[in-house]
Amino acid sequence: MHTKLDNLLKGADAVLLTSSHNMQYFSGFSGGEGAVLITNDSQIVYTDSRYTEAAQQEVEGFQVIETNNWMSEIEDFGSIVFEDEEISAAEHEILKDALGKTKLLPGSAELKKLRMVKTEAELKKIAEAEALACHAFEYVLGIIRPGLREFELAAELEYYMKKNGGEGTSFDTIAISGARTSLPHGVPTDKKIESGDFVTLDFGCKIGGCCSDMTRTVVVGKATAKQKKIYNTVKSAQQAGLDFIREGVSGKDADASAREVIENAGYGEYFRHSLGHGVGLLVHELPNLSPKSAIILAENMVVSCEPGIYIPEFGGVRIEDLVVVKKDGCINLTPATKELIEI
Repeated sequence: MHTKLDNLLKGADAVLLTSSHNMQYFSGFSGGEGAVLITNDSQIVYTDSRYTEAAQQEVEGFQVIETNNWMSEIEDFGSIVFEDEEISAAEHEILKDALGKTKLLPGSAELKKLRMVKTEAELKKIAEAEALACHAFEYVLGIIRPGLREFELAAELEYYMKKNGGEGTSFDTIAISGARTSLPHGVPTDKKIESGDFVTLDFGCKIGGCCSDMTRTVVVGKATAKQKKIYNTVKSAQQAGLDFIREGVSGKDADASAREVIENAGYGEYFRHSLGHGVGLLVHELPNLSPKSAIILAENMVVSCEPGIYIPEFGGVRIEDLVVVKKDGCINLTPATKELIEI
C-alpha cells in the first residue's frame, strides 16, 4: 500500500482514484482509463482490455482486473475517499448509485497536498524535462526571424522536444509576438514576427510523465529603451523571487517578494497573475505562490518563478524558471540565459 495514503485510510475503508495523474502517481499505471482502489489490505487497478497488458507491465504490488465496468467490481464498503474535484455532477450521481450505501468522502484537496513534495525519482525526471526544454529554446533562437509565423515557431519547439526524447508537451505551447505578448496565455496564430517585436515563448515537455515549464522573452531587432526597462524590471523581480524562495516561507510572501519590485517600478497593475505554481505530473499543481497562498514551502517542492508585465497594445515580458525548494534557498533547474537577447 502507498504509505502516503495512510492518513486517508485511517478515516475510510478505501481510497478510489479515477484521475489519470493520481492513478499514475499512486500505482504507476499510466493508461488513464479505469480506476485504482487502495485499502489497508489490497491494491487493485481496474482497466479494460486495451490497457490490461500495459498495466501489468507498469504496476508493482497491484492486482490488475480487466473490466469494462469497474464500478460493478467494487465491493461494498462503509466509506470510500474519492476524487470529488475530478468528476462531474453526473458522474458523481452514477458513482453514488453504483456504490449503494457506501459513504463517499471528498479527498481531492488532500490528494493534491500529498503530491507536493517530490521524490528523488520525480526530481530527476523534472530536471531532465526542463533541460530538454532549455535545449529547445537554444535551438529556436537560431530560427526566429521576421516573417516567421507564431504557429510555425510553436511547431518548431514542439518538434525539437519530441524528436529529442520528450513524451509530449506539458501544456499548449505559447509562442506569441509583438503587441500580442501582452496576453499572458496568448495562443499562437498566423501572425508574422516583425522587426522590433517582443517574442514570448512559454513551453515544456514531459519525461517519465513529469512536466517541465519555462518562459523566455526575446526582442527581434534592437530593443527600445522602454522594452529594456520592462525586461529588466521583470528580470529583477524574478531574481528577488528566486532569492526569497526557501523552505519555511509562505506562498504569499514569495509572491510579494517579486511583486514589490514590479510595483516599485510603476508597473504593478500590469503584473496580472501569481508568481508561480507547483509542477509535477501536472504542470499546474500545489503549492501556489500567490497573494492568497498560505501554504508553507517545504524541501523538495518544485515551483515555477515567473513574474511578468503585460501592457495592452504594447506587449509584455515574462521570465520563468523551475526551482527545487531547499532549506537554505532553491536549486534552479532552468539554466537558459536571462540576459536580454536581441535577434
